[in-house]
Amino acid sequence: MERPAANDNVNLSAYRPNLPMSVLNGKTSSGGFESDYYQCYGDGSSMTSRPSIALSGYETLDAPPQYDFYANSQAWGRKRRFRPSLYQLHGNAEDDSRPPMYEEREGDTSEDEDDEEKEPPPEPTRFGWVQGVMIRCMLNIWGVILYLRLPWITAQAGIGMTWVIILLSSTITGITGLSTSAIATNGKVKGGGTYFLISRSLGPELGGSIGLIFAFANAVAVAMHTVGFAETVTDLMREHGAVMVDRTNDIRIIGIITVTALLGISMAGMAWESKAQILFFLVIMVSFASYIVGTIMPASLEKQAKGFFSYNADIFAANFVPDWRGPEGSFFGMFSIFFPSATGILAGANISGDLKNPTVAIPRGTLMAIFWTTFSYLIISATVGSCVVRDASGSLNDTLSPSTPLDACVGLSCQYGWDFTECINNKTCTYGISNYYQSLSMVSAFAPLITAGIFGATLSSALACLVSAPKVFQCLCKDHLYPLIGFFGKGYGKNHEPLRAYLLTYIIAACFIIIAELNAIAPIISNFYLCSYSLINFSCFHASITNSPGWRPSFRFYSKWMSLLCAVICVVIMFLLTWWAALIAIGVVFFLLGYTLYKKPDVNWGSSLQASSYNMALNHCVGLNVVEDHVKNYRPQCLVLTGPPSSRPVLLDLANCFTKDLSLMMCGNVVTADSSPSALEKASSDSHISWLNQRKIKSFYRGVVASDLRCGVNMLLQGAGLGRIKPNVLMIGFKKDWRSESSLAAHNYIEILHDAFDLQYGVCVLRMKEGLDVSRPPQSHVNQGFDEGQDNINTITPGSLIRTSTISSVSVDLEPQHTTVFQKKQGKKTIDIYWLSDDGGLTLLLPYLLTRRKRWARCKVRVFVGGEADKKDEQKEEVLSLIKKFRLGFQDVEVIPDIYQNPQPVNVHHFENMIGRFRVDSNPKQDSDSDPPRQQETPWMITNQDLERNMAKSLRQIRLNEVLLDYSRDAALIVITMPVGRRDGCPSSLYLAWLDVLSRDLRAPVLMVRGNQESVLTFYCQ
Repeated sequence: MERPAANDNVNLSAYRPNLPMSVLNGKTSSGGFESDYYQCYGDGSSMTSRPSIALSGYETLDAPPQYDFYANSQAWGRKRRFRPSLYQLHGNAEDDSRPPMYEEREGDTSEDEDDEEKEPPPEPTRFGWVQGVMIRCMLNIWGVILYLRLPWITAQAGIGMTWVIILLSSTITGITGLSTSAIATNGKVKGGGTYFLISRSLGPELGGSIGLIFAFANAVAVAMHTVGFAETVTDLMREHGAVMVDRTNDIRIIGIITVTALLGISMAGMAWESKAQILFFLVIMVSFASYIVGTIMPASLEKQAKGFFSYNADIFAANFVPDWRGPEGSFFGMFSIFFPSATGILAGANISGDLKNPTVAIPRGTLMAIFWTTFSYLIISATVGSCVVRDASGSLNDTLSPSTPLDACVGLSCQYGWDFTECINNKTCTYGISNYYQSLSMVSAFAPLITAGIFGATLSSALACLVSAPKVFQCLCKDHLYPLIGFFGKGYGKNHEPLRAYLLTYIIAACFIIIAELNAIAPIISNFYLCSYSLINFSCFHASITNSPGWRPSFRFYSKWMSLLCAVICVVIMFLLTWWAALIAIGVVFFLLGYTLYKKPDVNWGSSLQASSYNMALNHCVGLNVVEDHVKNYRPQCLVLTGPPSSRPVLLDLANCFTKDLSLMMCGNVVTADSSPSALEKASSDSHISWLNQRKIKSFYRGVVASDLRCGVNMLLQGAGLGRIKPNVLMIGFKKDWRSESSLAAHNYIEILHDAFDLQYGVCVLRMKEGLDVSRPPQSHVNQGFDEGQDNINTITPGSLIRTSTISSVSVDLEPQHTTVFQKKQGKKTIDIYWLSDDGGLTLLLPYLLTRRKRWARCKVRVFVGGEADKKDEQKEEVLSLIKKFRLGFQDVEVIPDIYQNPQPVNVHHFENMIGRFRVDSNPKQDSDSDPPRQQETPWMITNQDLERNMAKSLRQIRLNEVLLDYSRDAALIVITMPVGRRDGCPSSLYLAWLDVLSRDLRAPVLMVRGNQESVLTFYCQ
């Protein structure tokens, strides 16, 4: 397309691209970059069907908002669309390095649209909020406690306290339901129920432990509901004289048979299980109607003998107050037995993967279930407490005799012509709501309907728990947080049914059915449920309090403070119910939490703990701004110019000895290239962080792209860090090949040191005899100024290349891990410090920090200082006294007077040969006249004037090397004050020659240190 000539009246249509006929006819053809890319973003329709094309005629790479851009998966039958990258929008059109257009469908090798489409995968069964959540939760709440224990709890606690127990339980479950609704509506919910909600909110540490406990609690709840069913069947059999062994063993036999039958229904699939639940729901509704009608009907003599006298205010008043009996006769004893009946609120959430729209179904269905079940509990406890007395004999012969004085008759039944005095006094009454668990059947208009309701409630609750436990456990297994459980995560069929987890749940339930005592099983799971509820509420509170922008639940009717209060109440109630069981539950949580923290699973779910960590770090960083720096709190915060961290591990390990658990360490990497996606990827690759984590080094990493090394290091020196947490020491490797490489590279190396001094950095230069760089031969010009030693000085640990997974699920090869000298125990060697010039104390502080590490703790520290021979003892005492005031613990100080002697001529000759290629022969006047242009063009060249001006320093460095060879030949580490050359008075090649001759031919690592001339040590306490 040609650009029209510029004029005052430009016709915009002239800029419209000439679309080929194939496009105008609805067919796509290969074309330019943007044209092809935009076609690939389509959904298979022709380009003429797009409004942007049809209306304007313009082709554009910018794509309108699409669901695919934000989804993690793709719809079946069409290719995945991707958002164009920022580089593709603003980069050069000639650069065709765009990413793949599509994700290929698994097993789809055909590219031809005319090929016959494959059959779509079978759609699994999905449920709405009524069938999937509300009915399921109501059936799970209406469990065995409703029919078999609620009348007994009413007799023990009285109607008033029973209502308190019900409302307290409902308050806890209601607030938990609100918290669950908030979490469930903060993003797309998948399978895993409670575990999924907590783990994706609080992270894998707490989520994993609660998922395991909650799955176990549901498995135990299967046993509780099954035992309730078996008790009812056993009582019916005993009424008809049918006994297999004895009552306890009959319950065990019937319970095992029942749970086996439920297992068969569950493994048949969710569709069959859902149909069974609807049938149970209808049966329970009919049983409720039968009970309500029974309370209104006049009482027969048989019912009166069992304590039923229809509605009566006196009975209501007598039953309104508590009448505690037995070892369980207390408020919290009754609460512990009742509370599991209110714990079915998560039955719908536990099958979140089988719901059509979990974010709508879970809040609506759960809250409606809580409301209606609470209402039904209140009504049943009030009606049964208004109709039935606490004690009755059940004998028709216990009518009140006319001859019996009214004062001698005990109990409220005396007012209605019945005398149960004997069984009340002897405590042998078998009927009444205090003694007869089947009171609702007795009150009902048709007792078999209540029995059917008991069957429906117990079996539906058991079935719901039998489905919930494997679903939660399957999701936990798939996340691979714990070892040895992945076997149970395999799914079968279109719904991915966890058949193996079903069998495990069946075995656990069967073991607890053997207990055969409902009142013993119920308290066991109360603490597990309360622990789960506490963490669900805490998850909601924590996600809210962190103010993370990602916390945007569509369900707004919750309070973070109510969630926190409910979480605390749950923990308190745990200890009030059964303190030892609470300790066990919390102990298990902390054990699993500790294991997960130790293993550090490779998952990232954007939990609120991550948001909280960010908030805490940010607040602490900002808080440091109001505190002035103090010398007592000085910490060497190192910017280590490693290049890729894996290329110079020895430099990294030395810095880690100074900073581990103490201060900041940041690895700097400069990629010298033009800005491009490949260069940016090389600088910011996650593989560098993965390598550091694998080496267990606590360090930040920062990579930059710059036109040259010095410019990139300047970026790091000025931009690294945050607030007061920023580097103050530059650590760099010695450039050992400065004579063989270009003079400009050597000059830039020295300029980096000068730049660091200008910015008030301390500088450390490490030299190893074997070199520092252990990387492969350079593939590009990356960080060639840090160190050019190519000799491999280290050994490679077994298992050289390790595979790791990045966010994009692409496998990346990490560089091998090398063992360096700073990772080994040094034994009883020496650390020699040559404190020749005062730099503020950094030369002393760094070796002191080194001796705090176990590997270096046995090393003897020797401090060498310069002095005069006739004042040697006085100067030694003076330096030793100063070091003692610093409390460094260094006892060995030696004064070396011969450092001021002239060096040997052979060494001076070697130094002259070293700088020979950088010498400029000229007379002093010519040198002075041409000095400014020379410094601008070749600032590394050394004139005779430069050499004369710096002769004393040059000779001193030569002599110091002789001293080092004499005194520190066998040291583990040599730390020496680094000389400083003036930027305008010392050419860069001469400065490099000083550093080279000072540290040459030494077997031990040499660390040349120069502080920023400000004190980092003090002997004052304030």
